[in-house]
Amino acid sequence: MEKWYIRNKKGNIEKISNEFKISKILAKLLINRDITDNDNIYKFLYPKIESQYDGELMNDFSTAINLIKSKISQRKKIRIIGDYDVDGITSVYILYDCLKKIGADIDYYIPHRINDGYGINKTIVLEAKAQGIDTIITCDNGISQLEPLEIAKNMGMTYIITDHHDIAIDNNNIDNPIFKLADAVINPHKYSCKYPNKNICGAGIAYKIARNLQKTYSIANYNTNYLEFVALATVCDVVDLRDENRIFVVEGLNKIKTTENVGLKTLLRKTGLMDKNITTYHIGFIIGPILNASGRLESALLALELFVTNEIDRIDEISDKLIVLNQERKDMTEIGVNSVIKIIEENFLNDNVLVVYEPTIHESIAGIIAGRVKEKYNKPTIVLTKSKNNIKGSARSIDEYHMYNELYKCKEILLNFGGHPMAAGLSLEKSNIDNLRHKLNNLSKLTKENIANKIYIDMPLPLSSVDEKLIQEINILNPFGTGNPKPLFGAKNINILKLNVLGKNDNVLKFVVEHKGKIYNNIILFQSLNEFSNSLKLFYGDNNLEELLLGKENSSKIDIIYYPELNVYNGITQVQFIIKNYRFI
Repeated sequence: MEKWYIRNKKGNIEKISNEFKISKILAKLLINRDITDNDNIYKFLYPKIESQYDGELMNDFSTAINLIKSKISQRKKIRIIGDYDVDGITSVYILYDCLKKIGADIDYYIPHRINDGYGINKTIVLEAKAQGIDTIITCDNGISQLEPLEIAKNMGMTYIITDHHDIAIDNNNIDNPIFKLADAVINPHKYSCKYPNKNICGAGIAYKIARNLQKTYSIANYNTNYLEFVALATVCDVVDLRDENRIFVVEGLNKIKTTENVGLKTLLRKTGLMDKNITTYHIGFIIGPILNASGRLESALLALELFVTNEIDRIDEISDKLIVLNQERKDMTEIGVNSVIKIIEENFLNDNVLVVYEPTIHESIAGIIAGRVKEKYNKPTIVLTKSKNNIKGSARSIDEYHMYNELYKCKEILLNFGGHPMAAGLSLEKSNIDNLRHKLNNLSKLTKENIANKIYIDMPLPLSSVDEKLIQEINILNPFGTGNPKPLFGAKNINILKLNVLGKNDNVLKFVVEHKGKIYNNIILFQSLNEFSNSLKLFYGDNNLEELLLGKENSSKIDIIYYPELNVYNGITQVQFIIKNYRFI
């Protein structure tokens, strides 16, 4: 079931339009994104790296900086412990490269997803101590791992936590033992942290530390070094592209094609992106998955080595292997998605919270599969699979369901869990799978309205209102992503005059339509002919498709949700309309 809604947020459109000399349409788009006061509007329209927040606003930030500087001067061995996703990989790279350049005795380790599990653990700490490590710095993990911290402190080690993940509800207070034991805890979610950007990713925190250290040690370009990696992490970790995060991504995208990192440059070349205007799409759907494939199917240390090494032959070898691994991951994902959907259709279709156990799924892709299934049913989804010692899983949620808090209510039947409102990881005994499913569904307050697939448009806008100037103005809002969705508009009562089928798999449909007395021949829908045909037949019967393909007179009419863009072909720029959703009328 799908419902369409118009965003109807209130604000002074006229005032914003006049003060910032922008169209009323752009003013309304800003209001719809809750960007209404002059300071935030200015920062959004003109994102500059100079507008970022000072890292010293983070609780324990100065303490961590002073400890690091002291360890460098004393030649103490430092080890960075990261995470196996893009955010973790880039966080480690930023800190490792920076600390190495300023003279630290530094190395790193990223836990193996299957052999080590998520985050730092006691084995990693014990091995570090045995190898003469004095100081541990965690990146993108550590805020929920008490045992390794206790072991490290009992052995006299220095322990600095940098993490951005949510903090357990009953521990987010002054008595949290992690806050007391660690030498420094940098996490914007701490009760005492006044840092304004609560949605900063792990690499953003690493960048703040690196920026401060580079400035102290008189390293050139300290403000912009590593921003391409912060942009990668910010997009791939799906944090809001607002406020300071927007600055990171705008500046990082500007810098990415001129990066001095040979590994990243090689990966861009091998994926055909060096000649393109790189956007959040390319990061989120091309580069990110390739980097993540290493941590999913082998070791994230492989992706990290791509950035660290300067050996050209090795860089070529790694980049080729990562691309192959990602293709393997895609194939495994398709099989897994189809299997989970079959289980749901046969057993759990009426559940509001989907909990599916499929032991054949590789645990590293459970999160991707959960995301795909969540998109299909618009229900919170947990995909569980067999791991080495127990059952592990990944959860993906919808806006109306705080996954972390709901899992917290089931903590007595979980071995471990952690994450965010929209995504989480967990482990449990096999005997508790049904208990988890029943408890989550019994506690769920989700209604039919909550799980209806809700599509929000920014405003109704006739096709005739869209021109090249408006699209160029809308593009000021780039980069689009979480917290700043691509603007969507609605148009009703569109007559379909003809349908052309493009693409080698017949999956690009191009329409000629009539709307309010004008003809448009540049309406694009990315959908298979078969899927469109089935919807058409369901509404009108069997004859309409043939009439549309031949351009004959027919009765097909649709309402559409669309976004406009400029298409440049052979030097000619044309407005085209991309259909996001449609319904026959």
